[in-house]
Amino acid sequence: MTSLATTHPATRPRLRPAVRNATAVAAGTLLLAAAPLYLAPYATTTLTRILVFGLLAASLNLLVGVVGLPSLGHAAFFGVGAYAAAFSALHGTSGVPALLLGMAAAALVALVAGAVAVRAGGVFFLMLTLAVGELTQQAADSWESVTGGSNGLYGVPAPTLSGLVLDQPATTYWYVLAFFLAGLLALRLAATSATGVVLRGIRDSEDRMRALGYRTTLVKLGAFVFAGAVAGLAGGLLAAQQRLVTPADAGFETSALALLAVVIGGTGSWWGPCLGAALVIVVRDSLGATLDGHGPLALGLLFVLVVYLLPTGIARIRLRRTAP
Repeated sequence: MTSLATTHPATRPRLRPAVRNATAVAAGTLLLAAAPLYLAPYATTTLTRILVFGLLAASLNLLVGVVGLPSLGHAAFFGVGAYAAAFSALHGTSGVPALLLGMAAAALVALVAGAVAVRAGGVFFLMLTLAVGELTQQAADSWESVTGGSNGLYGVPAPTLSGLVLDQPATTYWYVLAFFLAGLLALRLAATSATGVVLRGIRDSEDRMRALGYRTTLVKLGAFVFAGAVAGLAGGLLAAQQRLVTPADAGFETSALALLAVVIGGTGSWWGPCLGAALVIVVRDSLGATLDGHGPLALGLLFVLVVYLLPTGIARIRLRRTAP
Protein backbone atom coordinates (compact mmCIF):
# COMPACT_ATOMS: atom_id res chain seq x y z
CA MET A 1 0.00 0.00 0.00
CA THR A 2 2.85 2.36 0.83
CA SER A 3 4.63 1.71 -2.43
CA LEU A 4 1.46 2.36 -4.41
CA ALA A 5 0.90 5.65 -2.62
CA THR A 6 4.42 6.82 -3.23
CA THR A 7 4.77 5.68 -6.82
CA HIS A 8 1.39 6.49 -8.24
CA PRO A 9 1.66 10.02 -9.74
CA ALA A 10 -2.01 10.84 -9.25
CA THR A 11 -1.93 10.68 -5.46
CA ARG A 12 0.25 13.69 -4.62
CA PRO A 13 -0.21 16.35 -7.33
CA ARG A 14 -3.97 16.56 -6.71
CA LEU A 15 -3.37 18.21 -3.35
CA ARG A 16 -0.97 20.83 -4.61
CA PRO A 17 -3.43 23.18 -6.37
CA ALA A 18 -5.75 23.13 -3.34
CA VAL A 19 -2.88 23.92 -0.99
CA ARG A 20 -1.61 26.69 -3.25
CA ASN A 21 -5.09 28.18 -3.56
CA ALA A 22 -5.67 28.08 0.20
CA THR A 23 -2.30 29.68 0.82
CA ALA A 24 -2.99 32.42 -1.74
CA VAL A 25 -6.41 33.13 -0.23
CA ALA A 26 -5.01 33.30 3.31
CA ALA A 27 -2.15 35.57 2.23
CA GLY A 28 -4.48 37.83 0.27
CA THR A 29 -6.90 38.07 3.19
CA LEU A 30 -4.14 39.00 5.62
CA LEU A 31 -2.77 41.56 3.19
CA LEU A 32 -6.21 43.15 2.79
CA ALA A 33 -6.83 43.11 6.53
CA ALA A 34 -3.53 44.90 7.19
CA ALA A 35 -4.03 47.47 4.41
CA PRO A 36 -5.15 50.40 6.67
CA LEU A 37 -1.99 49.97 8.71
CA TYR A 38 0.26 51.01 5.82
CA LEU A 39 -2.07 53.07 3.60
CA ALA A 40 -3.02 56.72 3.89
CA PRO A 41 -6.67 57.50 4.78
CA TYR A 42 -7.53 58.49 1.20
CA ALA A 43 -6.03 55.26 -0.18
CA THR A 44 -7.95 53.29 2.45
CA THR A 45 -11.19 54.97 1.39
CA THR A 46 -10.44 54.17 -2.25
CA LEU A 47 -9.77 50.54 -1.38
CA THR A 48 -13.08 50.45 0.50
CA ARG A 49 -14.89 51.64 -2.64
CA ILE A 50 -13.10 48.92 -4.59
CA LEU A 51 -14.34 46.25 -2.17
CA VAL A 52 -17.92 47.50 -2.45
CA PHE A 53 -17.81 47.61 -6.24
CA GLY A 54 -15.95 44.29 -6.34
CA LEU A 55 -18.77 42.58 -4.43
CA LEU A 56 -21.30 44.04 -6.88
CA ALA A 57 -19.23 42.74 -9.82
CA ALA A 58 -18.85 39.31 -8.18
CA SER A 59 -22.62 39.03 -7.71
CA LEU A 60 -23.12 39.89 -11.38
CA ASN A 61 -20.48 37.30 -12.28
CA LEU A 62 -22.74 34.62 -10.79
CA LEU A 63 -25.29 35.47 -13.48
CA VAL A 64 -22.85 36.08 -16.34
CA GLY A 65 -20.21 33.44 -15.72
CA VAL A 66 -22.23 30.63 -14.13
CA VAL A 67 -25.80 30.96 -15.40
CA GLY A 68 -25.05 32.69 -18.69
CA LEU A 69 -27.41 35.62 -18.05
CA PRO A 70 -25.67 38.94 -18.75
CA SER A 71 -27.72 41.68 -17.10
CA LEU A 72 -27.83 45.38 -17.92
CA GLY A 73 -29.85 46.29 -14.85
CA HIS A 74 -28.02 44.63 -11.98
CA ALA A 75 -27.39 47.99 -10.33
CA ALA A 76 -31.12 48.19 -9.61
CA PHE A 77 -30.67 45.74 -6.74
CA PHE A 78 -27.48 47.51 -5.69
CA GLY A 79 -29.43 50.78 -5.49
CA VAL A 80 -32.41 49.24 -3.70
CA GLY A 81 -30.11 47.74 -1.08
CA ALA A 82 -28.31 51.06 -0.65
CA TYR A 83 -31.53 53.04 -0.27
CA ALA A 84 -33.07 50.54 2.14
CA ALA A 85 -29.97 50.47 4.35
CA ALA A 86 -29.59 54.26 4.24
CA PHE A 87 -33.28 54.81 5.05
CA SER A 88 -32.99 52.39 7.97
CA ALA A 89 -29.86 54.11 9.28
CA LEU A 90 -31.48 57.54 9.04
CA HIS A 91 -34.36 56.26 11.16
CA GLY A 92 -32.22 54.84 13.94
CA THR A 93 -31.27 51.33 12.80
CA SER A 94 -27.78 51.05 11.34
CA GLY A 95 -25.08 48.42 11.18
CA VAL A 96 -25.88 44.77 10.49
CA PRO A 97 -29.71 45.14 10.71
CA ALA A 98 -29.58 47.84 8.03
CA LEU A 99 -27.50 45.57 5.79
CA LEU A 100 -29.97 42.71 6.28
CA LEU A 101 -32.84 45.03 5.42
CA GLY A 102 -31.02 46.11 2.27
CA MET A 103 -30.48 42.49 1.25
CA ALA A 104 -34.12 41.62 1.87
CA ALA A 105 -35.39 44.61 -0.12
CA ALA A 106 -33.05 43.81 -3.02
CA ALA A 107 -34.04 40.14 -2.99
CA LEU A 108 -37.73 41.08 -3.08
CA VAL A 109 -37.24 43.37 -6.08
CA ALA A 110 -35.12 40.71 -7.78
CA LEU A 111 -37.86 38.14 -7.18
CA VAL A 112 -40.49 40.34 -8.84
CA ALA A 113 -38.24 41.33 -11.73
CA GLY A 114 -36.75 37.87 -12.19
CA ALA A 115 -40.15 36.18 -12.34
CA VAL A 116 -40.53 37.87 -15.73
CA ALA A 117 -36.94 38.27 -16.91
CA VAL A 118 -35.64 34.71 -16.49
CA ARG A 119 -38.39 33.39 -18.77
CA ALA A 120 -36.75 35.26 -21.62
CA GLY A 121 -33.29 34.86 -23.07
CA GLY A 122 -30.74 36.58 -25.21
CA VAL A 123 -31.59 40.12 -26.27
CA PHE A 124 -34.99 39.98 -24.58
CA PHE A 125 -33.39 39.26 -21.21
CA LEU A 126 -30.98 42.15 -21.73
CA MET A 127 -33.80 44.53 -22.58
CA LEU A 128 -35.93 43.44 -19.63
CA THR A 129 -33.10 43.88 -17.14
CA LEU A 130 -32.27 47.24 -18.71
CA ALA A 131 -35.91 48.26 -18.21
CA VAL A 132 -35.78 47.17 -14.56
CA GLY A 133 -32.72 49.32 -13.99
CA GLU A 134 -34.24 52.36 -15.69
CA LEU A 135 -37.51 52.01 -13.78
CA THR A 136 -35.63 51.72 -10.49
CA GLN A 137 -33.58 54.83 -11.20
CA GLN A 138 -36.67 56.79 -12.21
CA ALA A 139 -38.50 55.66 -9.07
CA ALA A 140 -35.56 56.76 -6.92
CA ASP A 141 -35.52 60.11 -8.72
CA SER A 142 -39.23 60.82 -8.30
CA TRP A 143 -40.10 59.28 -4.90
CA GLU A 144 -38.76 62.24 -2.93
CA SER A 145 -40.49 61.45 0.36
CA VAL A 146 -38.52 58.22 0.68
CA THR A 147 -35.44 58.53 -1.55
CA GLY A 148 -34.81 62.28 -1.40
CA GLY A 149 -35.34 62.64 -5.14
CA SER A 150 -32.45 63.80 -7.30
CA ASN A 151 -30.52 64.91 -4.19
CA GLY A 152 -30.56 61.39 -2.81
CA LEU A 153 -30.28 60.39 0.83
CA TYR A 154 -27.38 62.21 2.45
CA GLY A 155 -26.07 62.46 5.98
CA VAL A 156 -26.40 58.71 6.51
CA PRO A 157 -25.09 57.89 10.01
CA ALA A 158 -21.95 55.81 10.32
CA PRO A 159 -22.61 52.14 11.09
CA THR A 160 -22.35 50.97 14.65
CA LEU A 161 -21.15 47.59 15.86
CA SER A 162 -21.56 46.60 19.51
CA GLY A 163 -21.83 50.26 20.44
CA LEU A 164 -18.72 51.24 18.48
CA VAL A 165 -19.25 53.95 15.87
CA LEU A 166 -17.33 53.06 12.71
CA ASP A 167 -16.70 56.57 11.45
CA GLN A 168 -12.98 56.36 10.65
CA PRO A 169 -11.57 55.19 7.28
CA ALA A 170 -9.84 52.20 8.86
CA THR A 171 -12.80 50.97 10.92
CA THR A 172 -15.19 51.45 8.00
CA TYR A 173 -12.78 49.53 5.79
CA TRP A 174 -12.60 46.55 8.15
CA TYR A 175 -16.40 46.56 8.44
CA VAL A 176 -16.78 46.49 4.65
CA LEU A 177 -14.00 43.91 4.26
CA ALA A 178 -15.72 41.46 6.64
CA PHE A 179 -18.97 41.52 4.67
CA PHE A 180 -17.11 41.56 1.35
CA LEU A 181 -15.41 38.28 2.28
CA ALA A 182 -18.67 36.81 3.57
CA GLY A 183 -20.51 37.73 0.38
CA LEU A 184 -17.71 36.41 -1.82
CA LEU A 185 -17.66 33.15 0.13
CA ALA A 186 -21.44 32.76 -0.22
CA LEU A 187 -21.21 33.29 -3.98
CA ARG A 188 -18.36 30.80 -4.22
CA LEU A 189 -20.25 28.15 -2.24
CA ALA A 190 -23.34 28.65 -4.39
CA ALA A 191 -21.33 28.26 -7.59
CA THR A 192 -19.52 25.10 -6.45
CA SER A 193 -22.57 23.40 -4.93
CA ALA A 194 -24.82 20.88 -6.66
CA THR A 195 -27.06 23.77 -7.67
CA GLY A 196 -24.07 25.45 -9.30
CA VAL A 197 -23.52 22.35 -11.43
CA VAL A 198 -27.16 22.54 -12.52
CA LEU A 199 -26.77 26.24 -13.33
CA ARG A 200 -23.78 25.51 -15.55
CA GLY A 201 -25.77 22.80 -17.25
CA ILE A 202 -28.56 25.28 -17.92
CA ARG A 203 -26.01 27.72 -19.30
CA ASP A 204 -24.64 25.12 -21.69
CA SER A 205 -27.94 23.54 -22.76
CA GLU A 206 -31.16 24.51 -21.05
CA ASP A 207 -33.24 22.19 -23.25
CA ARG A 208 -31.17 19.19 -22.18
CA MET A 209 -31.48 20.07 -18.48
CA ARG A 210 -35.21 20.52 -18.91
CA ALA A 211 -35.41 17.11 -20.58
CA LEU A 212 -33.60 15.61 -17.57
CA GLY A 213 -36.42 16.86 -15.36
CA TYR A 214 -34.97 20.06 -13.90
CA ARG A 215 -37.27 23.04 -13.45
CA THR A 216 -34.85 25.38 -15.17
CA THR A 217 -36.92 28.54 -14.84
CA LEU A 218 -37.19 28.09 -11.07
CA VAL A 219 -33.47 27.36 -10.73
CA LYS A 220 -32.54 30.45 -12.76
CA LEU A 221 -34.94 32.54 -10.67
CA GLY A 222 -33.26 31.32 -7.49
CA ALA A 223 -29.85 32.33 -8.83
CA PHE A 224 -31.20 35.69 -9.98
CA VAL A 225 -32.67 36.43 -6.53
CA PHE A 226 -29.51 35.29 -4.74
CA ALA A 227 -27.31 37.47 -6.95
CA GLY A 228 -29.70 40.37 -6.35
CA ALA A 229 -29.50 39.86 -2.58
CA VAL A 230 -25.68 39.97 -2.63
CA ALA A 231 -25.85 43.08 -4.81
CA GLY A 232 -28.16 44.55 -2.16
CA LEU A 233 -25.54 43.74 0.48
CA ALA A 234 -22.98 45.64 -1.60
CA GLY A 235 -25.42 48.54 -1.80
CA GLY A 236 -25.81 48.57 1.97
CA LEU A 237 -22.04 48.69 2.31
CA LEU A 238 -21.98 51.60 -0.14
CA ALA A 239 -24.40 53.54 2.07
CA ALA A 240 -22.26 52.80 5.13
CA GLN A 241 -19.05 53.89 3.44
CA GLN A 242 -20.22 56.77 1.26
CA ARG A 243 -22.93 58.10 3.63
CA LEU A 244 -24.82 59.15 0.50
CA VAL A 245 -27.07 57.32 -1.94
CA THR A 246 -28.24 58.85 -5.23
CA PRO A 247 -30.42 57.61 -8.11
CA ALA A 248 -27.28 57.17 -10.22
CA ASP A 249 -26.25 54.28 -7.97
CA ALA A 250 -29.17 52.30 -9.38
CA GLY A 251 -28.76 53.45 -12.98
CA PHE A 252 -27.46 52.03 -16.21
CA GLU A 253 -23.97 53.50 -15.85
CA THR A 254 -23.37 51.57 -12.64
CA SER A 255 -24.68 48.36 -14.25
CA ALA A 256 -22.49 48.88 -17.31
CA LEU A 257 -19.40 49.48 -15.16
CA ALA A 258 -20.10 46.32 -13.16
CA LEU A 259 -20.47 44.31 -16.37
CA LEU A 260 -17.28 45.92 -17.67
CA ALA A 261 -15.45 44.85 -14.52
CA VAL A 262 -16.63 41.27 -15.02
CA VAL A 263 -15.52 41.19 -18.66
CA ILE A 264 -12.14 42.78 -17.92
CA GLY A 265 -11.46 40.50 -14.97
CA GLY A 266 -12.78 37.32 -16.58
CA THR A 267 -16.18 35.67 -16.36
CA GLY A 268 -16.37 32.57 -14.22
CA SER A 269 -13.37 33.60 -12.10
CA TRP A 270 -13.99 34.83 -8.57
CA TRP A 271 -11.03 37.09 -8.07
CA GLY A 272 -11.12 38.31 -11.68
CA PRO A 273 -14.22 40.55 -11.36
CA CYS A 274 -12.77 42.02 -8.15
CA LEU A 275 -9.57 42.84 -10.01
CA GLY A 276 -11.67 44.28 -12.84
CA ALA A 277 -13.56 46.39 -10.30
CA ALA A 278 -10.27 47.70 -8.93
CA LEU A 279 -9.14 48.71 -12.42
CA VAL A 280 -12.47 50.41 -13.13
CA ILE A 281 -12.36 52.44 -9.91
CA VAL A 282 -8.70 53.40 -10.27
CA VAL A 283 -8.93 54.34 -13.95
CA ARG A 284 -12.28 56.15 -13.68
CA ASP A 285 -11.70 58.01 -10.42
CA SER A 286 -8.04 58.24 -9.47
CA LEU A 287 -6.42 58.22 -12.91
CA GLY A 288 -9.30 60.21 -14.42
CA ALA A 289 -8.59 63.05 -12.00
CA THR A 290 -5.10 63.38 -13.44
CA LEU A 291 -6.39 63.28 -17.02
CA ASP A 292 -8.61 66.38 -16.77
CA GLY A 293 -11.78 64.34 -16.35
CA HIS A 294 -11.08 61.91 -19.19
CA GLY A 295 -11.41 58.85 -16.97
CA PRO A 296 -14.26 57.33 -19.06
CA LEU A 297 -12.12 57.65 -22.19
CA ALA A 298 -9.22 55.88 -20.49
CA LEU A 299 -11.62 53.23 -19.25
CA GLY A 300 -12.93 52.68 -22.76
CA LEU A 301 -9.40 52.30 -24.12
CA LEU A 302 -8.60 49.82 -21.35
CA PHE A 303 -11.69 47.79 -22.24
CA VAL A 304 -10.75 47.68 -25.94
CA LEU A 305 -7.19 46.58 -25.13
CA VAL A 306 -8.29 43.84 -22.74
CA VAL A 307 -10.93 42.48 -25.11
CA TYR A 308 -8.45 42.52 -28.01
CA LEU A 309 -5.40 41.14 -26.17
CA LEU A 310 -7.08 39.06 -23.43
CA PRO A 311 -10.55 38.06 -24.67
CA THR A 312 -11.06 35.69 -21.71
CA GLY A 313 -10.10 38.31 -19.12
CA ILE A 314 -7.11 39.12 -16.97
CA ALA A 315 -7.81 36.24 -14.58
CA ARG A 316 -7.16 33.74 -17.37
CA ILE A 317 -3.56 34.82 -18.04
CA ARG A 318 -2.07 32.19 -15.75
CA LEU A 319 -4.35 29.47 -17.07
CA ARG A 320 -3.40 30.20 -20.64
CA ARG A 321 0.31 30.13 -19.85
CA THR A 322 0.17 26.78 -18.07
CA ALA A 323 -2.11 25.07 -20.54
CA PRO A 324 -0.48 22.05 -22.26
